[in-house]
Amino acid sequence: MDRIALLIPCYNEAKTIGKVIADAKKYIPEAVIYVYDNNSTDDTAKIAGEAGAVVRHEYRQGKGNVIRRMFREIDARCYIMTDGDDTYPLEFAREMADKVLQRQMDMVVGDRLSSTYFTENKRPFHNMGNSLVRMTINKVFSCDIKDIMTGYRAFSYNFAKTFPILSRGFEIETEMTIHAVNNNMAIDNVIVEYRDRPEGSVSKLNTYSDGMKVLATIVRLFRNYQPFKFFTIISAVLAALSVGFLIPVLVTYFETGLVERFPTLFVCCFVMLAALQSFFSGLILSSFAIKSRRDFEFQLNLVEMMKQRDEKNKDEKTEN
Repeated sequence: MDRIALLIPCYNEAKTIGKVIADAKKYIPEAVIYVYDNNSTDDTAKIAGEAGAVVRHEYRQGKGNVIRRMFREIDARCYIMTDGDDTYPLEFAREMADKVLQRQMDMVVGDRLSSTYFTENKRPFHNMGNSLVRMTINKVFSCDIKDIMTGYRAFSYNFAKTFPILSRGFEIETEMTIHAVNNNMAIDNVIVEYRDRPEGSVSKLNTYSDGMKVLATIVRLFRNYQPFKFFTIISAVLAALSVGFLIPVLVTYFETGLVERFPTLFVCCFVMLAALQSFFSGLILSSFAIKSRRDFEFQLNLVEMMKQRDEKNKDEKTEN
């Protein structure tokens, strides 16, 4: 098991990957550097190998697929994930690693938004999207994460081995954040500087399509992790619509003794039934969500036992 593993998912980062690896050796020299090439068409893998990184490949396209492969194949006490585009200074990696190794944090977020992101990043819709996603998640999940979309993070062994990765693309960072918050894992923030990509380096993130995927991921995880709140909101909206359209029908009835709009009455009744159904669906699914959290705690204990056993075996081999 590595003490620190630096994980770098890459797709066509030949221009910057050499510098990222050199910085890693300078600031966290004891780290094992893993570069996972995701079907690059340039010399990313070759340059990374020559620079001293362990180069592996993930042939299914998408950042989520790459991180799934990384977490499965690599065992480490601390994982540091960064991008290969040299936008995240590795001077902050030591502080992030120490929070995992010494303070037992499960996830440390490299917070760009509290420093230079809004001045360095030249894509205004990216800025707006980051702020919107941060506000939405903090409100919905009652947390205070400073940067949701950052690709600069540190993780514990327990997080890496229990995180169920469902996303395939850039929405993976959102999924990580919500998973950690919902399961009451230890989270901390480190304010990091951000620098825009150097000239000639092209972002693979599409502002609109990937932004919509992120928002869809938030809705999906909100439904899965907090079903009672999710379906209660739907129930309240349906009930409000039903009552709103029913009031004129009742007013007419009390004034004239006649029901003049039977179709409206029937629709209001069915909408109210849908509201009640949504409410009770939330109640039932919340029981499954609670059981899921209990099962996760049990799984977390098993992973911790396995880690301690592996470290004990390693110490015994070292003594022998």
